Amino acid sequence: MMLGQVVANIVSTEKHPHYKGQKILVVQPLDAAGKPKGKSLVAVDGVQAGIGDRVLVVDEGGSARTVIGDEKAMTIRTAICAIVDSVDMANVAEYGSTRSAGTPYRDRIEDKA
Repeated sequence: MMLGQVVANIVSTEKHPHYKGQKILVVQPLDAAGKPKGKSLVAVDGVQAGIGDRVLVVDEGGSARTVIGDEKAMTIRTAICAIVDSVDMANVAEYGSTRSAGTPYRDRIEDKA
C-alpha cells in the first residue's frame, strides 16, 4: 500500500472488458511528508477519488480486485482504496513511523507483553 495524489483522469473509449465502467486515474506516489516519490502510476478508482485527492493505493492484483469487487478482473493490478484525510507525522522523527492514534508500533507491542 502506498500514499499518493491523484494528478489526472484517463479517458478511454476502447478498453478491456474488465475496465468497462471503471474510472481510471493517474496517481503520483508521495512520501510521508507529501513530497513526490518515484514514477506516477495508473490505478482503478475504488472510492470515487478526484484530481488533487491524497489517496491510498494497493499495487497488488488480489487486493486491487477486492477493492473494486471483481475477483475475476485478472487484468487489474492497482486500485485506489481510500481517500486520505490527514497524515499524522507526530512521532516520525523520533520513531521512524507511527501506526495508530500517534502511538509508535513498538510501544503498543511492549504494552501487550
